[in-house]
Amino acid sequence: MTPAKTVLIVDDSRVSRMMARQYIAGLHADWIVEEAGTGEESLAKARAAPPDLILMDVNMPGMGGIAAAEQLRQEFPTIPISLLTANVQAATRERAAQLGIGFMEKPITEARIAQLLATLEAA
Repeated sequence: MTPAKTVLIVDDSRVSRMMARQYIAGLHADWIVEEAGTGEESLAKARAAPPDLILMDVNMPGMGGIAAAEQLRQEFPTIPISLLTANVQAATRERAAQLGIGFMEKPITEARIAQLLATLEAA
């Protein structure tokens, strides 16, 4: 049996975090889901206990998701990070590609979360 993984969901929307948590729990009841509402909070949580996967919203108050992902990528180069965003501009996709992080459009759906988790499990 593979050990439980930890997923950090970073989104200023409590509803988005709850939906992602519900989808992950439905697919992997034994996985640990941590939540952060800001980029700053995501850095603190990742430093305290590095997760196996980070799902990151782009548009948040304070430090945005791209800035937080850049810092997380530097500090934790092997943790998979995926942006979850309604911001589908080419510049956002290009920046994600430059950083070596994934990109998933909102709305968050069970199918999109399942696809993302499958890539993590295959790693």
